Amino acid sequence: MDNAENVSPVSSTTIEKTAFTDSPLSDDGLDNPTGIQEKALLRKLDLRLLPAVTLLYLLSFLDRSNVANARLDGLTTDSNMTGNQYLTGLTLYFIAYVLFEIPCNIVLKKTSPQKWLPTLTLAWGVVATLMGVTQNMTGFFVVRFVLGITESGLFPGVVFYLSMWYKRNEQHYRIALFFSAASLAGAFGGILAYGIGFMKGVGSLDGWRWIFILEGILTVVVSLAAYRFITNYPATASFLSDSGRAYIHARLKNDSDATRDEAFSWRNVSQAFRDPKCWLYGLGFHTLSLPLYTLSLFLPTIIKELGYSAAQAQLLTVPPYACATCLTITVAVFSERFHLRAPFIMASACLAMVGYIILLSAPSAGVSYFGTILAASGIYPATAIVLSWLANNVSGQTKRATANAMQISIGNLGAVLGTQLYRSNDGPRYFLGHGFALGYLVANVIVVGTVATEQLNRWGEGAGL
Repeated sequence: MDNAENVSPVSSTTIEKTAFTDSPLSDDGLDNPTGIQEKALLRKLDLRLLPAVTLLYLLSFLDRSNVANARLDGLTTDSNMTGNQYLTGLTLYFIAYVLFEIPCNIVLKKTSPQKWLPTLTLAWGVVATLMGVTQNMTGFFVVRFVLGITESGLFPGVVFYLSMWYKRNEQHYRIALFFSAASLAGAFGGILAYGIGFMKGVGSLDGWRWIFILEGILTVVVSLAAYRFITNYPATASFLSDSGRAYIHARLKNDSDATRDEAFSWRNVSQAFRDPKCWLYGLGFHTLSLPLYTLSLFLPTIIKELGYSAAQAQLLTVPPYACATCLTITVAVFSERFHLRAPFIMASACLAMVGYIILLSAPSAGVSYFGTILAASGIYPATAIVLSWLANNVSGQTKRATANAMQISIGNLGAVLGTQLYRSNDGPRYFLGHGFALGYLVANVIVVGTVATEQLNRWGEGAGL
């Protein structure tokens, strides 16, 4: 637990005594008179910070996308909803998500991660559980909208949170690993839905209700524990020694604004909205958000429409997500090793394009299923890198927190559109949905290429590309 009240914040006197402020820090710790090894410290931070926030995001993605699994088990039939009404419920989630992301990050800046992130998790866990007792279309609409509100602050909040711990060139890899929880949630979701589906009749409830109830309760339990395992910022981290906190303070001071005691101001918020760069990063995610969320929300249905049973479709969602998880981590490692972003984003997007071309053209179920694997394997790595790009290139704590939320909000407008594209009578080929996803991926390559070219012109080769 991050006992902030028991740990004194790092003072300027402490920093001066450790003699880190006036000289650059080497990677091997040779300029570190206290003997702290930077690599060992980073491993310690990774083990303490990344599993905690990654678990929360895994549960977040599981609770937002398990509706796709529940649909196969009879959600729409039991709730007396048509296919289009179900799509409207999905859309309402993203409308709420877009509207509340920026306010949620402002609250984070005014409070603390240890209070705000677990509270968000507790709130959406309760709402996700209530999905299991909805009785009609109206209840489904209300719960999906409130779920969007409660989940909206987690991802942009964690991206900002990590930027307060790691140097800019270290954040990309960590954010990509954090985002890999999204595809991992898809794999777990398929397995869990398959098993939970056999609970139909237990407590006189249908299997799809148990999917929401059990996964929602899991989130609530984890959220209560999160109040103890989520850490605040370095200056009050109880798991670090005084010299460790001082060293982190110094290395960040030489790299970014993370150590600045910046008070919240609306002027800094407005700076994000006036910076064209922030809008471009948002557009980069927007062109991936549509294929990302349409795949996560409709993959079970897409596979079922290829001719498989509902139970088979639940299990067949696992391989695409498993491949996506492996490639997300692999691409993140190589992107970090070569210090390149744009080429890996564009290459991953092109892989996903091949998948959608197969889905649009393949006549057989087996080949089409292979297309879903390629689509997932390209979308998730590309999205992970795009979402980490902004944190490396926007300065100012409040501006960066706002820009992070802007990027997700602008991006999720693509998801709002995407939720209306996979209509019930369009299967099994889903020309409209697959066609839009393919077009958006082409647009992503263009946008990312434009951003990379603009950065090369302004800062020279290697400046955050």
